[in-house]
Amino acid sequence: MNSRRKGKVGEREFASLLREHGFDARRGQQFSGSPDSPDVVSEALAWLHVEVKRVQNLNLTDACVQAEGDCGGKPWIVAHRRNHAPWLITMRAETYFNFLRGVLPPEGQPKPKQNERTENV
Repeated sequence: MNSRRKGKVGEREFASLLREHGFDARRGQQFSGSPDSPDVVSEALAWLHVEVKRVQNLNLTDACVQAEGDCGGKPWIVAHRRNHAPWLITMRAETYFNFLRGVLPPEGQPKPKQNERTENV
């Protein structure tokens, strides 16, 4: 599978994972990388820029630099996984601590809907 196709498959896989956890999500429109063209689009997560990488040997620093450059000032995450491995999420420590404090998502943004799966996780 070529890298471009693998990227598309990864974006669809991650969108599906978000849907399993109660978030509306679909693969985004792919233009040239900008806040207007994230890899995955979700109305409930519109305040967050999602960069998806589905590769065996990820240069995580480069992926984070790309997410930072494309995010338009929004908090960003890099969702990544290798073959036969679970999804991992990488973000800035500041973003992580804001999640823990309840600062994110920002006021006025939809809160995630709790479904049976997320309540039991």
